[in-house]
Parts: sequence; structure tokens; C-alpha cells
Amino acid sequence: MNPKMFCYQCEQTAGCSGCTGARGVCGKDAHVAALQDQLTGALIGLARASDGHEVTESTHRVMLEGLFTTITNVCFDAQVVQRQIDAVHAEKESLLPGCSGCASPCSHNADYDMEQLWNEPDVDIRSLKSLLLFGLRGMAAYAYHARVLGYTDEEVNNFFYRGLFAVGEDADMEYLLPLVLEAGRVNLKCMELLDRANTETYGTPQPTTVPLTIEKGPFIVVSGHDLFDLHALLEQTKGRGINIYTHGEMLPAHAYPKLKAYPHLKGNFGTAWQNQQKEFQDIPAPVLFTTNCLMPPRANYADRIFTTEVVAYPEMVHIGEERDFTPVIEKALELGGYSEEHPMTGINGGTQVTTGFGHGTILSVADRVVEAVKAGAIRHFYLVGGCDGARPGRNAYTEFVKNTPKDTVILTLACGKYRFNDLDLGEIGGLPRLMDMGQCNDAFGAIKVATALAEAFGCGVNDLPLTLVLSWYEQKAVCILLSLLYLGIQNIHIGPTLPAFISPNVLNLLSEKFHLTPCGEQELRNWDQLDCKIGQ
Repeated sequence: MNPKMFCYQCEQTAGCSGCTGARGVCGKDAHVAALQDQLTGALIGLARASDGHEVTESTHRVMLEGLFTTITNVCFDAQVVQRQIDAVHAEKESLLPGCSGCASPCSHNADYDMEQLWNEPDVDIRSLKSLLLFGLRGMAAYAYHARVLGYTDEEVNNFFYRGLFAVGEDADMEYLLPLVLEAGRVNLKCMELLDRANTETYGTPQPTTVPLTIEKGPFIVVSGHDLFDLHALLEQTKGRGINIYTHGEMLPAHAYPKLKAYPHLKGNFGTAWQNQQKEFQDIPAPVLFTTNCLMPPRANYADRIFTTEVVAYPEMVHIGEERDFTPVIEKALELGGYSEEHPMTGINGGTQVTTGFGHGTILSVADRVVEAVKAGAIRHFYLVGGCDGARPGRNAYTEFVKNTPKDTVILTLACGKYRFNDLDLGEIGGLPRLMDMGQCNDAFGAIKVATALAEAFGCGVNDLPLTLVLSWYEQKAVCILLSLLYLGIQNIHIGPTLPAFISPNVLNLLSEKFHLTPCGEQELRNWDQLDCKIGQ
């Protein structure tokens, strides 16, 4: 295989243009990157094979697992990626028996060579196809999480084939741009599906204060997004004298009634994903990664990292789909945890954080919010959320939130909130100024709240006193952006850098149509320049 890689799907990509060496900034090597390209090409081949043929639940599962495997910071294990490629080929063979051994091979059902996309001479076509592909990867994660809870949607499932088919075909901008926006529409439906799956399974989130101090004794840290895995672990650790702590995007789990009912779900460990190599140093407990974001483990804690679902790293113990967490539990008992209470803080020194302000909670007090706006107590709303990352300058999001006036409300979601979620910003009329709405997929809830407020005020969403300040890192942020664009949301401020895969012409097109605005460190520090209606 080529000893050099090409990957530009995440915000930290080298030089804001692409990782092209022997190893990417995320830590995956060129061999894994090449295999992920092969996997994507095989999935496009599967999409081609599905054209005119009836796909099954097995086909959908292979499609979702394959796309999810290629998301940043999910899978670093070449053998696992190869097995996924083999599974895709086996599924295609089941759709088209004998096709692979055909004496007269054609290209109709063949795997796609991703080098054709990366070397596409028309940079705008490459840009739109990349935008579509990465959006599909992000949406696949949401569909996967809904699926493990027993929730699926045929339109969502079928769009993965349609979208990937288009990536592998000759197409012009007039065809691709509407399809990119269509991906945003379908992702909105997918996020709604996952919201329903989570709330119907675990209850409507409730405002919950979560301590950051770790109690003495054995414990397990659970990272990622998958509530089903957390629930299974909570069940298996009942009465074992082991406490459970969330990490990263798992923090909002504390707000779900069925999960918070477990007394040994104690608190949250550390801050956002990019700090794990420092925060996990010599941790006397195992860490279970259910989804991204896994970073290459350092030697001082590598023996206590466990993975499950599609997450994989060479030589790490992997928990299979039977979800028998016995190895994790035994490691927790062996390590024993801290010998005494272990204080930890948020990025700004806070000792606790609050979550659980989903759309159900906020809309239950919508009349108070509307009255506060009409009375002038609330002048403006800021939605400051999205992915966190390691790039220098992201602390500008902290300063931005600190500098917002006291008559404004901050809504947040996803792991970008760790830049400021331990701040005490006070209240307005009994409502906290800072409200954590949940995980990244809870962007659906934010959209629902904005829509309800617009109806209450008799205006459009773009006429609300609301500013969207979004930080991005990986592909789930891409599909959320596509959903916002599909809805016609104007003047979204996105940063800290622009995606390397958005060409100048595509950026100009999005800027003209949606007033999509780059928002880097300097713009964030000039917060008052963003204090505007999103429709202006």
C-alpha cells in the first residue's frame, strides 16, 4: 500500500489542508487510512449493487457499521477495518450471487477507487462530494445509535445508498448541491429518530447537577455517546461496589431518569476528549470507549483501555456485541480506584456541571422564556456548541461566553461545552443563563426549541434574537451543519477554522445563499460583533 496517506475530513487536519504523511494528526497511520478508503469504496460498491435489488436488515447494518468505522477517532486497527471490508463484500455477494466471479466483469457494481475522488480535477465537485460523504458518515453514527435501541427508519436507511451511489458517479454541481442539502433533511429526521429512541427508552432528560470529584474505591469511566452500552454496564455493576463515571459526550446521560436512577452512576471524569492523554495518566480504573473520540493511548494507562461497538485500537481488549463487560469489571476491582476522594475540576476550576436542559425541559417553561424576552429581561440567545478540539485558540470560546452580557442566555450542546460548562453565569428570572442541551445529536432539540420560540413570537427562526456560534471537529458536526442549511438558517458562525474540504467556490456559494460566516479566534474575541439576529 501507499506509505503516504490523504485525509482531510476533520478540523485538525495538517496545515488546514490534509494529512499526507505516514500518520495523520489523529494518530491513524497510512495503512489504516488506505484501508478506510478501501472500506468506503466497498460501501459505494454495495450502494451500486443495491440499485434495483432488495436490501435487507443485514445490508443496513453493514452499511452503518462501515460508515461509522471511518469517522475520526473511532478505529485505528487495520485488522478490524479489513474484516469490515470483507463483511461488505460478503453482503454484496448475498445481493448479487456470482457477481464477483462473473466471466464478463463490469464496473456497475464494482468497488469505487477513492483516489478518483481525492484526485478529482474539479475542486468544487470534489468539495461537494466530500461534504456529502462526510455528512453521511456523521449521520450513520446517529442511525447506528438509534438502531441498537430498536429504532430504524427506511428513508434514512435508503438515503445512505443513494448518497454513496452519487459519490461514485459523474455528477455536476447542479445535481450535487441539492443532494447535499437533501442529506441535511434526512439527517434531521435521523436526529429526531435518535431523540425519540433515547427519550422513549430512558425518559425525558431532567436538569441535573453532576459532581466532578471522584469518590474513593473502584470505578469505571465510560466515554463516547452510546447510552445503551452505559445502561448495560450499570446493570452488570449493580451491587459490585464499583462506581461509574461518564466522560466527554457521555455526560448528558446523568439527566435521563432511567439512568440516573442507578445510585452508582456518580459523576463525570475530566473534561473533553482532547485532554484524555493527560487526564487518564496513571488512572487507577478502566476506561470503556463506546464511540469516538479515542486517542492513541499512552503507555501509562494503555493496559486499562477497553473498546466496544465499532471502536478499536490494536492490542486493546474489545468487548463484543454480547456486551459482557466482565473484563472491564475485573480490571476495576484489580486497580481499586483512588484510596481517598480525588477532587477534579472543569477547565475553569469549577467542581460541578449541570446538564439536562433538553427541548422537553426548555419547552416546559417556554411561557416564562417568552415573557422574559417580552419584558426585556432576556435580550439575546446564543447557541454556542459543537465539537471541541486540540487546536490552539479554542479557549476563545471560553472568553466569548464569559463576555456575553448578563441579559443573554447561552444554550450549548456536544463536547464544545467543556470550554465553559463549569462556569457559574447566574440566572435570569429563575432560569440559568447557561443551559446544556445534551450530546451533539441533541442539535435536533435546539432546532425544536428555536422553532417553538419563533411560533410563540409570530416570526421566522431567522428573525429571533439568536446567534449560532458553532465549533466543529469531525463528521457528525458536518451532518448537523447540513441540517441547519437545509432549514434555511442564516448567518451561522462556524469555526475555529473552515473545513479543508470546502472549496472557495463552494464557500462563496454557501456564503451568498446562507451567509455562512467563518468564525475564528479573533471573531470570537470580538463578541459584540456577533450580537445580532441570525437573519440580519
